[in-house]
Amino acid sequence: MKNDIDRKNFDDMSKDPNNWKGVFYVNKKDPRIIVPKLYPLLGWTLNFGNVYTYLGLIAILLLIVFFS
Repeated sequence: MKNDIDRKNFDDMSKDPNNWKGVFYVNKKDPRIIVPKLYPLLGWTLNFGNVYTYLGLIAILLLIVFFS
């Protein structure tokens, strides 16, 4: 039951237009790194309000630079 409530809260957060800065989702209260886009049929995006998003992107860039 608690998971259903959490999932509904997360869905409400990702559907809130105030959490979107253009095409970027920015919500520090949302612990998810990957979230559905405002229109879920368009896929998924990153939560740029989560610090782990930036750490992941930096790690990917470092791997690209190191192995190229």
